[in-house]
Amino acid sequence: MSRALMPLRHDAVPGRIRARVRAGVRAVSDLLLPPLCLGCETRICDHDAVCPACWRRIDFIRPPLCDRLGFPMPYDTGGVMISALAAAEPPVYDRARAVAHHDGLMRELVHTFKFGDTHDARRLFGRWLTSAGADILQDADLIVPVPLNRFRLLSRRFNQAQILAAEVGRITGLPAEPLALTRHKATAHQVGLTRNERRRNVAGAFLVPPQRVARVAGKAIVLIDDVVTTGATVGAAAGALKKAGARRVDVLALALVCEANS
Repeated sequence: MSRALMPLRHDAVPGRIRARVRAGVRAVSDLLLPPLCLGCETRICDHDAVCPACWRRIDFIRPPLCDRLGFPMPYDTGGVMISALAAAEPPVYDRARAVAHHDGLMRELVHTFKFGDTHDARRLFGRWLTSAGADILQDADLIVPVPLNRFRLLSRRFNQAQILAAEVGRITGLPAEPLALTRHKATAHQVGLTRNERRRNVAGAFLVPPQRVARVAGKAIVLIDDVVTTGATVGAAAGALKKAGARRVDVLALALVCEANS
């Protein structure tokens, strides 16, 4: 019997109807709220994306990379590579990965996401993070966002790292634990501080609550943040997780300030 003459399965009909309803709802939604580029608001074909022109304004980080610090290396040796800085000053965390350099459009997108009270880019950021951190996510047990101090959280009303961690967890299926780490010490803003000043500023700022230690102990954790500058903040957070017994702590961020690590 030809496919055209085959009777439809009863359970296939509702599925087709649902698919058509979803397509119709999406068409109406796109008509009322057309998809716009997250960078320049040009009309594009899909939501949660950037146009080709804006894509070219993002300096994505691609291999070859320093395996520890995550910034680009000048050439590929064919194996795991460690930069001179990583060898001279090994970070507390095990590996770091980031989507792009913290400049150009990426800097603008992160700033809007962090301070503009709009999270339109969260799904795009989630996809980018999942791609950039594929090697550290594949054998991870847990995703933990870098927490904000409670007073800063109250003033901002959200933690951008927690939103990013939730998106990565949604895509990968990995559990996200926003309460696995707390920032119990208020710290000054890191902007304008030197590398050593940043380290002193965040020293002892993070803690794994006693009731969460069992959730962290023995686990391979991916620590999520928006921007890594000198690595002081994620280093202090990773140190707290390792003190609580984490087997490994890797770092995944949207943007990396490579000049500070070179």
